[in-house]
Amino acid sequence: MCTYLIFVVFLGQLFLPMESSSFTHKPRVTLTEKDVNFSRIDLQEHNTHIIFLQSHKVNSIYAAGNRHLYQADFHSLFPSRLINSSVFGAECNDPGSPECQYNLTVLHKSKYANQLFLCGTDGGQTLCRDSSLDSTLDFTQSKAFPTIDLPIKETEPTLLINSSGIEDLYTTLSGTGISVGIHRFGNSRIWTENGATEQIYLSLVASGNREDKLQDRLYAFYIKKNTDQAMNSDLWVPMVAQVCMADRGGPKTYLQFRWTSKLSSRLFCGDPERKLFFSHLVDVNTVEADRWNETRVYALFRNVWGMSAVCVYTTGEIDNIFQTSNFKGYTQKIPEPRPGQCVQDSTKLDMPVLTIVDKNSEMEESVGKNKRPLLITKRHYNHISVDRVQGKGNVLFLSLDSGMIHKVLERDDRAFFIAELQPFNRRTHILSMMLHSSTKKLYVGSSNELVQIDLASCKQYGNKCEDCVLARDPYCGWNGDHCTTATDETIQDVDEGNPDVCLYNARTSKYRVVSGTSQRGSAKIIKLPLFLKYFLKCPTISSYANYSWMHFGNAVSTPCTFTEPERQCLLLIESMGPEQVGTYTCVSEESGYKQTLAEYQLLLDSGATSLALHYLAFLCLIVMLVLIPSAQL
Repeated sequence: MCTYLIFVVFLGQLFLPMESSSFTHKPRVTLTEKDVNFSRIDLQEHNTHIIFLQSHKVNSIYAAGNRHLYQADFHSLFPSRLINSSVFGAECNDPGSPECQYNLTVLHKSKYANQLFLCGTDGGQTLCRDSSLDSTLDFTQSKAFPTIDLPIKETEPTLLINSSGIEDLYTTLSGTGISVGIHRFGNSRIWTENGATEQIYLSLVASGNREDKLQDRLYAFYIKKNTDQAMNSDLWVPMVAQVCMADRGGPKTYLQFRWTSKLSSRLFCGDPERKLFFSHLVDVNTVEADRWNETRVYALFRNVWGMSAVCVYTTGEIDNIFQTSNFKGYTQKIPEPRPGQCVQDSTKLDMPVLTIVDKNSEMEESVGKNKRPLLITKRHYNHISVDRVQGKGNVLFLSLDSGMIHKVLERDDRAFFIAELQPFNRRTHILSMMLHSSTKKLYVGSSNELVQIDLASCKQYGNKCEDCVLARDPYCGWNGDHCTTATDETIQDVDEGNPDVCLYNARTSKYRVVSGTSQRGSAKIIKLPLFLKYFLKCPTISSYANYSWMHFGNAVSTPCTFTEPERQCLLLIESMGPEQVGTYTCVSEESGYKQTLAEYQLLLDSGATSLALHYLAFLCLIVMLVLIPSAQL
């Protein structure tokens, strides 16, 4: 029994950090279709994956499901068009026929103007097709990639890169086997020879255009099965690998048609001070910068306790590890050129360089070992998309198992949870997200529905300047009349959300507002009979605000009782009587800004009160008739 109690106490201590308030990260507001413009399009099949591609038209996208390609226009009388023309040949005129076993797995825009590139696999080989982006969308066999001897699955990341007028298709193969790894198809076919270690690839990222084009690289983010058999070892190890785009493979005698520049390094994501570490890499998204080495890589992780974390790296940090770290298991002098360095002709590399790449390609140092996560939360996230808002920080969109999305502001390496978006009418699993930064639209796909979210929808934050500023939404600002899409002339405070900025404006008095406390107006009159139990309701907008009830200007000691999902702040009137008569006011306070959200005038219903008094007198009479004879006895 004593041992059991000690074990319970140990578990309590073990899970204690998870209850810390720093891990809750509650969104400030919850937004449904009543608040935000969610445009919806139904799909004609149940899909296990969705691939998005931005169309050449505004508010229009392409979406590839399992067997169908859709052209979705969210501002049209006919919002969704199923591409019925045959993609893979006459045998696939009916996508449901047994002869058509090709699942759509690749969707890109080609280097040629207004041309679509699409591939599908039957599990053995991959067929690719081209089509002009006109009204007919007739597909023809791809000239550059007619047939690919690799099953490109729907979960594999792909990149179509145009280099010096030549297109190369980069893709990956996850799992176990000799061909698992990074593959390139095009002018020079390159593949990876892998051992028995299982690998799952999540993202391919181009390093960006460098001053020296020869040094352009591709980064692959993946997890590999941990070969360490220790009891406390994690099941997966997060990794990043690099390959040179100029790589042509090795000479005929060694690494021919294989990468001569492939190096790998572990990704570190954790907080050693709190003993929280994250090894399961889930998703990756990037925000490109003007300089290639400042491009930010946002990596979404989970750990064995089901917690999520976001760690941020730069391509410069990743490149520095591959350029300076020692090679794991290699103790001799490093040859020149350094293994992994991009060279003009990799077929002429010396044997010592090729041997290190083949046998000792992992770096000793990890990427991000001296950094802390941007956020750690008990939430279970599956996808991440990030938007760069010029001069105002970055905005993260994190999808939950329930189909909801958290909108998070990253500012000065701090995370502020702006809102929880509920784009679907029911609980569902989000298969894919795509952000279109220039139009400020987020596209989300489930198994049978596509949703467009207007990120610059601002009216939901309230009809006062302070409400708009407190939101700290980089997309929104106060224009003197309402909360709207932010411009150089609107009022906002993304850094702190200080409502005092509404009290003055140096540019013009047009935006000047009055006072810091908002009044709602005349109280709602409610008449209640004597002894009745009743709830007063108050709408809660912000989860970061403090709510209180006032009775005749005095605070009511009873705290709010919150209801779900409406999130109403309730005040219970236990029993209506003369002492409960009067004005009740619900007040919120956030960052020093107070406002009245609800006001009620409670009165005793005279008719009901009279009836109650007659009924009470009758009861008293009955009691007296019963008690008096008893007393005489």
